[in-house]
Amino acid sequence: MRRRFLPAGALAVLLAATACGGGEEEQAAAEGPTLRYAAVGAPAATTHDPHGRVGNESEYLRFAMLYDVLTVTDEDGVVQPRLALSWEPAGEDLDLWTVALRDDAVFSDGEPVTAHDVLFSLNRIQGKGAENNGRLSVFDLEASSVVDEHTLELATHQPYAEVGIALASLTFVVPEGSDDITEPVVGSGPFQLEEHDDTTAVLTRNDDWWGGAADFETLQISAMPDPAARAEAVASGQADVAGSVSPASAQQYESDDAVQVSTRPAGVNYPLVMDLDTEPFDDPGVREAVKLALDREQLVETVFLGYGETGADILNSQEPFAPDAAPVERDLDRARELLEEAGHADGVELTLHATNSYPGMEETATLAAEQLAEAGIEVQIEVGAPDTYWAEVWNVEPFYLNSLGGNGFVDYARMALLSDGPTNETGWDVPEWDADFAEALATEDEGDRHAMLADLQQRVADDGGYVVWGTGDGIDLAGSGVSGLPTGPGFHRLFIERVEVSG
Repeated sequence: MRRRFLPAGALAVLLAATACGGGEEEQAAAEGPTLRYAAVGAPAATTHDPHGRVGNESEYLRFAMLYDVLTVTDEDGVVQPRLALSWEPAGEDLDLWTVALRDDAVFSDGEPVTAHDVLFSLNRIQGKGAENNGRLSVFDLEASSVVDEHTLELATHQPYAEVGIALASLTFVVPEGSDDITEPVVGSGPFQLEEHDDTTAVLTRNDDWWGGAADFETLQISAMPDPAARAEAVASGQADVAGSVSPASAQQYESDDAVQVSTRPAGVNYPLVMDLDTEPFDDPGVREAVKLALDREQLVETVFLGYGETGADILNSQEPFAPDAAPVERDLDRARELLEEAGHADGVELTLHATNSYPGMEETATLAAEQLAEAGIEVQIEVGAPDTYWAEVWNVEPFYLNSLGGNGFVDYARMALLSDGPTNETGWDVPEWDADFAEALATEDEGDRHAMLADLQQRVADDGGYVVWGTGDGIDLAGSGVSGLPTGPGFHRLFIERVEVSG
C-alpha cells in the first residue's frame, strides 16, 4: 500500500517569480507565464480531501488540475475519455463494464497510475457518499475488480448505460493507500502543488503529464468569496481570470478593452422549489398556478441583466437529450382559475426562503414575490444567512430557492428525483417514473435512451416541484492576454489546462 505526500514547496520563490519589475520580471519570463485565477471560495471551507465534502469552487479547480479523472464532458456536454480510454459493457445486461485505462499516466513522483489506484479511489469516494451526495452510488464496487494493471471491471447495481457520465469530472484518482487525506497527496494531473494556505494555492506545470504540457508554467488559485472583489482583481491587473462574477460586473467591464467577458450558457439556475408533500403544493393546480404567474422574461432581464434565457421548467436545458420545450408564457387569468379550482378563491399565503449565497438569488425572490402577488399568491420572503441556509433551509423548508448550476440530469435524477433518492427535495414520488428511468438506463441504443430521458425530463417539468423560470450564463472575466477559457456546462469549467496566457 502506498501513501505518498507532497513535499513542502517554496511559495516565496514562486511569488517572487511572478512579481513585476526589474530582474524579477526577467526571471518570470524565463520560467514561463503564470495564470492567476480568482475563484469562488472562503478560507473556512478549505479542504485537501477531493473525495468528501468540498465547499469551495477554488478547491474543485485545484483538484481538477492535480488529480486525473476518468472521463470529462466537453463544451457540448458530451462525455469524453480522460484517464479512462474506453468503457464497454462486458455483457448484454449493461451491469458489468470493462474500463480500459491509459498506460502512460504516472503520478508526479514517477510511480505509474494503475487500476489498483483507480479502484481504491472509487471505493474511497463511495465510502464518503454521505459527504458527496452519493456521487458513485450507482456502482457495486464490492462486485468490481482489477483485471490487470490498466483494466477494471466495474459492476453497477442495475443496468446502467450512462457509465461514462457517472465517471465524469469528479472521480479524482489518488495513490492506493491514501486513506486519510488531511495533507495533499501526489496526483497525476497536469499540475503539481507547490504551496497552499487557506486562501492561495500555487501549482507548477507537470511536464510529464500524458496530455502534454500546459501553456503556462505556474497556476495561482486565490479563494475570494466576494464576486465584485474577484472582478476588480482582473480589472486592476491583480488576477488574470475571475470565475463566476455577477451580471452587473459583466456589464460594468464589457466595454473595457483590458477585460474580456466569457460566458457559459445556462451555468446559473435558481429554481423555485416546491415540496409536493406539503400544502398547498400537494395540489398540482397550485403548482401550475405558480409556474404560470411568473413573468419569466422580466426575471431574466432583472436578475441576469439579459445574460440568460427564459425557461420551460427543464432542469438542464443544455443536455444533449434535453427536450425542445418552449418557455412557459405568463397567464395570470389561468393562474387565478387554477387557484380557485384548488379551493383558494381568496388567494393563498406562502413563505419563500432565499439567501444571497450567489449573485441574484435575493433579487429573484423579491421579484418573484411581486409577480406572484398579481395572481393572488401572497409571498413573505425570509432571507437566510449563507453559512446556515444550505443546512437549515435546503431540503427542509417547503418553498425556497435552490442553486443548481449545470448539474447533469441523470446524476441529479438519481439523487433528487427517484423516490428513494438521498436528496429528494421536492418529494417527487412517482413509481412509474422510477421504472421508466430504470428502463431508459437499461437501453443500450443511445438514440432510444436519449428520447426516453427527454420524456422523463419533460414529465418533471410538467408535474414536478421545480420552477425553472430561466437560466443565466455563468460569467467569467479574463485579462486581454488570456484565451481558451472553458465554456461548457457543469464541471467543464474546471479543466483549464488548455487556457493560453500571453505576455
